[in-house]
Amino acid sequence: MNIERPTVIVTGASRGIGYATASLFLARGWEVISCARNPITDIEGFDNKLITHILADLTDTDSLDNFIKVVNSLLEGRALTALVNNAGISPKSHNSERLGCLNGDLDAWRDAFELNFFVPLKLARGFASSLHKGQGAIVNLTSIAGHMIHPFAGSAYSSSKAALSALTREMANEFAALNVRVNAVAPGEISTEMIQPEYEMLIPRIPLNRMGTPDDVARSVFYLCSEDSSYVTGSEIWVTGGQHMS
Repeated sequence: MNIERPTVIVTGASRGIGYATASLFLARGWEVISCARNPITDIEGFDNKLITHILADLTDTDSLDNFIKVVNSLLEGRALTALVNNAGISPKSHNSERLGCLNGDLDAWRDAFELNFFVPLKLARGFASSLHKGQGAIVNLTSIAGHMIHPFAGSAYSSSKAALSALTREMANEFAALNVRVNAVAPGEISTEMIQPEYEMLIPRIPLNRMGTPDDVARSVFYLCSEDSSYVTGSEIWVTGGQHMS
């Protein structure tokens, strides 16, 4: 790994926003350490010298601990420039219906909070020393659903993302002592594999009159990891096409 390049960790990088984010950092000359439950060897510009992809199930304690151990070993005491907590889950019922407060399996709630809330906290702790060395940045992927009732995103997902927004604020306050900035990006309706056909009905509510793309989100993530945002911490950027204003 090249010591002169800034280094970013991107979780959930095998598809969607995580894939686009890893691709963008790679294209802009960063070293990328990514993880997912699936491989991403088909990423554009894939180069083993610039990207290290680690298969990991972050909801499994042993797998998460091993991921932190492996990455810290790869860094060999070097600085980490950024951590992007993208991996997340939105549990659905067996017939893909929205899970609410009355009908949601509590185990599904626990799964959602484990990946969407506790994993970002655990990773931030695990890489705190390396981020301190790099005077780096953490970006948490929250959601528009964490701030308002969403017709399709379930209550467990929405609540976990609201909690992650609050965690971002608390982390920003505490990690400032380490010279590490912590911010969030809150996507709206982004065209990924998670989007179902019924989401088309939401487009009239979006002032820009289109769904967003993973690249739209990735560019905001990159900004918050770059020197261009060196005085930005504790903030949450809406990437919603204006939908959050309605």
